Amino acid sequence: MDYQRIATLLGLAVVSYLLILAWNEDYGQRSSVETLPTVVESETQEVATIEEEVTVGDIVPSLEPSSSRNVVADDPKKIATNRLVSVTTDVFQIKIDKKGGDIVSGALPKYPDALDTPDIPFVVLDPRNAYSAQSGLIGKNGTDNSEGRPLFSAASSNYDLGDAKQLSVDLNLEQENGVNITKRFTFTEEDYLIRVEYIVNNQSAEDWQATLFAQIKRDSSDPVSAGSGVGLQPYTGGATFLPDAPYTKLSFDDVADESYKEKVDGGYMAMVQHYFVSAWVPSDDKSYTYQARKLRDQDIYLFGFTGPGWVVGPGQQDSIAADFYIGPKNQYRLAEIAEGLNLTVDYGFLWWLAQPLFSLLTFIQGYVSNWGLAIIILTIIVKTLLYPLSAASFRSMAKMRKLQPEMARLKDRFGDDKQQFSQAMMDLYKKEGANPLGGCFPMLLQMPVFLALYWSLMESVELRQAPFFLWIHDLSVMDPYFVLPILMGASMFATQLMQPEPPDPVQAKVFKMMPIMFTFFFLWFPSGLVLYWLVNNLLSILQQWYVYRKIENST
Repeated sequence: MDYQRIATLLGLAVVSYLLILAWNEDYGQRSSVETLPTVVESETQEVATIEEEVTVGDIVPSLEPSSSRNVVADDPKKIATNRLVSVTTDVFQIKIDKKGGDIVSGALPKYPDALDTPDIPFVVLDPRNAYSAQSGLIGKNGTDNSEGRPLFSAASSNYDLGDAKQLSVDLNLEQENGVNITKRFTFTEEDYLIRVEYIVNNQSAEDWQATLFAQIKRDSSDPVSAGSGVGLQPYTGGATFLPDAPYTKLSFDDVADESYKEKVDGGYMAMVQHYFVSAWVPSDDKSYTYQARKLRDQDIYLFGFTGPGWVVGPGQQDSIAADFYIGPKNQYRLAEIAEGLNLTVDYGFLWWLAQPLFSLLTFIQGYVSNWGLAIIILTIIVKTLLYPLSAASFRSMAKMRKLQPEMARLKDRFGDDKQQFSQAMMDLYKKEGANPLGGCFPMLLQMPVFLALYWSLMESVELRQAPFFLWIHDLSVMDPYFVLPILMGASMFATQLMQPEPPDPVQAKVFKMMPIMFTFFFLWFPSGLVLYWLVNNLLSILQQWYVYRKIENST
């Protein structure tokens, strides 16, 4: 029996199984959104009214809307024009609803929706998914209560950052008894982090009391933007921080089964999708109650937090704020914003290997200015570092290949007596000092590198719409003409030709089918990953040829 072949096939099967699991987790099919949601245009129907459970000294309201009110998917096109405030910066196209002061639409002009529509920005906060960022004040004197959301006023309906470094957009509200509230959105040049601040000027004769809440509202359907991928459905759902699990997924299914509630110092609450993320991040010096739940009888989910009680004394002015991030999953910027937020770039269980690989890939790209070339150079570096393992594998294969004529004679001698044949073959291995598993284990030890790079290339927004050469205009999607997968299959077949033929005809047929199976499997893989595997195979052929020639010259 050819133990080397069996072990190799077993290793390939394990790797394939892990890839399928990873693919299923990242790209499991869910229902798609085909039409815009119906929008009910009514001033009495609020987007997320809040029931309050207020106790003295500890304000922890529920994020569950009142059952007497409907939650509608706000479409900015169907909201009265005078209710929308448009904000344009170098990185944002934002729409804010003056009712509640919610961000109801958020597009990213530096990230086109598709390569053939460079002027259409990718939409993250998308009304078609009922996706919005909500915040408000609840409690004794809060602006958001059972009677509805506040209607703010604004000095203008259009704001543009222009050449300035920073832009403030103020929404104003006057309460009774001389209390003035300003909800201020601060935008900074080249930054996807928005500061949302409440400024309360209490000119009344009594304490003003409330607490800040912020939440992300969304349905469970996939992003409907064309830029979300060619039929691929990556993980879309919530994520939050826990001290012992800085990146904790809160999937729609899990939240539908059981609501989530935890009290944490600092932290974040995020909504994750492929390449992009939105997240509420409060200050890290206080405790917040994080919650996630599904609205009753509706496909609407709320992921958010409420803070501690806030008191502004008579004649005093004070402010409270939280940050809202909406943009690409840039792990370096996310790490600066909140602990664990960078882990929304999910590299799986091999993160400890994927992270340095991506860092090296980014370093190389900084010099060559082409992600495809960076992948090729990274492959050469990794293959060079792993050469001692590869050489050991190839030397073992060379010994096995040298024994092929003798193994053929043993097969002719013992015929169908498999037991005698196996015993004679083991005796031959012992006599010649050959190890049938010696060529397998070094190969299997290299598989984690492939898996880690798989997650790196799949999760890195830097490769989204990144061109290579010729027909490869986007390394994050499959090769449109299947050239790279076919070349990869051919290189895999060439590698097999250099390896010893298994004595078992069934094993030989299965092994010959592997290039075809892997070619088919790689047809829909991102072209950047296929490029890595193709270059890896070509380097393996060169290394194998070099080792074989060196062994032949020494005999």
